[in-house]
Amino acid sequence: MKFIVSSSALLKQLSAINGVVTTNPVVPILENFLFEIKDSMLTITASDLQTSMITEIHVEAKEDGNIAVPARILIDTLKNLPEQPVTFSIDHDTYAVEISSDNGRYRLAGENATDFPKIPTVSNPTTVDMSTEVLASAISNTIFATSSDELRPAMTGVFINLSDTNTTFVATDGHRLVRYRRVDIASGSPASLIIPRKALNLLKSTLPSENISVSVEFNQSNAYFKFGQIKMICRLIDERFPDYENVIPADNPNIMTIDRQDLLSSLRRIAIYANKTTHQVRLKLTGSELMISAEDLDFSNEANERLSCDHDGEDIEIGFNAKFLVEMLNNLSCKEVSLKFSAPNRAGLILPAEQEENEDILMLVMPVMLNNYV
Repeated sequence: MKFIVSSSALLKQLSAINGVVTTNPVVPILENFLFEIKDSMLTITASDLQTSMITEIHVEAKEDGNIAVPARILIDTLKNLPEQPVTFSIDHDTYAVEISSDNGRYRLAGENATDFPKIPTVSNPTTVDMSTEVLASAISNTIFATSSDELRPAMTGVFINLSDTNTTFVATDGHRLVRYRRVDIASGSPASLIIPRKALNLLKSTLPSENISVSVEFNQSNAYFKFGQIKMICRLIDERFPDYENVIPADNPNIMTIDRQDLLSSLRRIAIYANKTTHQVRLKLTGSELMISAEDLDFSNEANERLSCDHDGEDIEIGFNAKFLVEMLNNLSCKEVSLKFSAPNRAGLILPAEQEENEDILMLVMPVMLNNYV
């Protein structure tokens, strides 16, 4: 089997799906790309058993065939070749792959394509379409709050709930929670699913910069994303997601509105002086003044800053993990944020002072018990 393809065009397609390939996979052949040629169309597949990505590229080929090609050595070779047509020659008896360029030949050991795991298909799917812009925004606004605790697998992914009026994306690690809702995406048949963090990270890095439509299909076990030349199939997390709505406090009489960037910059400075284990910062609201302070008793470090804000409600003092606050504020893009509190031992809410059209973002962060320093 032989085919000719542009080196840079092939590298672009391989780079898009290379993130799936792991260094020490459970099945050794998964260190390879699966190449399949049919009617001069090269289909390339990468998989780690949980997530698979597929892309296509036109090539010059006179016959059909398939081969598994080592991913790392192939990508490293193409990265160091200037743009030119390259010829792949495959010996189906030995599975040897020879790449010929203008001034060189490179020989690598392939593997039998039939040993590559079969990619699952999504049967009887629920289907919904959304733009790459919406999907990228949903992933960016939630994925940072997912848990890395494998003992609570439901929290290691993003929960998606489709209804006939909106679609809600939720992530939590038990200390913070993000709910991102879109009213411009809806489904005639209500459904819910949990997509693993790795699959969403791969999706985010692969989504094109231009705003195109993404087709999403899913059933009880797998989800399927298709956009441009890329397809991604991932296994869903088969767990029950926590009842997040009951965690969100309904009555929050203390509301503070403040410039997001000012608050973020202040927290970054104050966090330097916080305890390196708890990362605790103290927010003290008195009238229209917010005092942010932190202290590390082990090293006698302390700092405080005052910011002006709009405050409606009683004076309150509450402690939070500075790392969580910084990360949440950093993931918002609005000019001003509203922080809502009910009591020092209850969760605080962070949301844009003015929501963007078609979206509703709510972030929740659990308090940290205050140390008794002055």
